Amino acid sequence: MTDVQAYAHRCFRGDTADRLGVELEFLVFDAEEPERPVPIARTTRALPALPGGSKITFEPGGQLELSAPPAVLPVAVARLVADVEAVRTALEAAGLRLGATGLDPLRPPARQLHEPRYDAMAAVLGEPHGLTMMCSTASVQLNVDLGDAPAVRWGRAHALGPALVAAFANSPAGGWMSGRQAVWARLDPSRTASVAAGGDPAAEWARYLLDARLMVVRDADGLRPVLDGATFREFARVAGRPPSEDDLAYHATTLFPPVRPRGWLEIRYLDAQGPDDWPVCAAVVHALVTDDRAAAAALEEAAAVSHRWEDAARLGLSDPGLRRAACACFRAAAEALPRLGAEPWLTARVSAFASRHIESGRSPAVDLMEEMIA
Repeated sequence: MTDVQAYAHRCFRGDTADRLGVELEFLVFDAEEPERPVPIARTTRALPALPGGSKITFEPGGQLELSAPPAVLPVAVARLVADVEAVRTALEAAGLRLGATGLDPLRPPARQLHEPRYDAMAAVLGEPHGLTMMCSTASVQLNVDLGDAPAVRWGRAHALGPALVAAFANSPAGGWMSGRQAVWARLDPSRTASVAAGGDPAAEWARYLLDARLMVVRDADGLRPVLDGATFREFARVAGRPPSEDDLAYHATTLFPPVRPRGWLEIRYLDAQGPDDWPVCAAVVHALVTDDRAAAAALEEAAAVSHRWEDAARLGLSDPGLRRAACACFRAAAEALPRLGAEPWLTARVSAFASRHIESGRSPAVDLMEEMIA
C-alpha cells in the first residue's frame, strides 16, 4: 500500500515565500432575465482575452471560475482585478452579469457538465445537497504559501475560520447567513469536516485521508463511483488491487475540508463576493495567515470563537462574539497591509468594508436579504 503518512507530510512541504493565489467563482446571470439559465457556451462566447493571465474554467452548473497564478499580494490582486474587470465588461456587453453571492437565489440547480468526475460526485453526494453544491454555489478560495512554519499557518487558518466565515457570509438561505456553508454542512462529513484537531498537522491529514469515504476508483472502464461507504482504508477490497500514490493523490482532490494542504494551504470556507469586494477577502486572509503580528492581535479575540463554525454560518455577525472577533481580524489586517506592500486603494477598500459590514454587525448577506425584500 502506498505510504499515506509520507504523502501527507509532503502536502506540508512547499514554498517558504509569502505568495497568494486566488480562485474566484461567480454565478453568471442573464441581465434582463436573471431566472433564466445561462449556458456555458453563451458565457464562453462573450469572454475576452485576460490581461492578468488568469485561467478560466467552469463548475458543473456553469459557474465561471478565474484562477490567478500565485504572486506577492499586491501583484496577485492587481492582476486579478484587471481580469475580473475585463470579464465583467465583456459579459455586460453580451447581456450577462457576474453574480455577487455564494448561493444562487433564483434558479434550481442543473448540471451543464457531465464529465466522469462530476458523474461520480453526483452519484456519491446525492440530491439535493450534492447537486446544489455542484451547481448553485460559488466561493472565494485563497491559496497561501506554507512559509517557514507550516503548522503555525495551518493552525491560524483554522482558528480564524469562524470569524472570517461570519465576516464574509454572503449567501442568505433557510435562516442561514451563509446558505452555501449550510449546503456543505449537509454533505458527507468524512470529506467536508475540518481536518485540524490540535495535533501534528501531517498526522491528522493522513488520518483524514484514510478515514474519508472513497468517491471513485479507477478501473479498466475509467472512474467507477464507490457507493457502499467504503473508506480509503478499504481501497484494496473495493478496487481489487492495492492503491498507488496516484490513487491517493486523486482521492485527496475529492476531499473538501475548510482548509486543505497541497504544498500550500487552500482556504476554502469563504462565500463568493461581488466583483468589487473579493479583494477584501484576499487582503484580510493573507495578512492574518502570513503576518505574525496581525495573527497574534486577531487571535486575542478570534480564539474564543474558533470552534463556532456552524454559528458563524448561521448567525454571521449578528452574534456578539463573532462580531468582536471579526472586528479584531479587520483591525489587525488593516494595520498589517502596508507592511505587506498593499497599495493604498486596497487598504482603503478593506477599511470601507469594515465600516459597512464588520463594525455595524451586518454580514454582506444582510444587504442581499434587504434587496430581496425591496
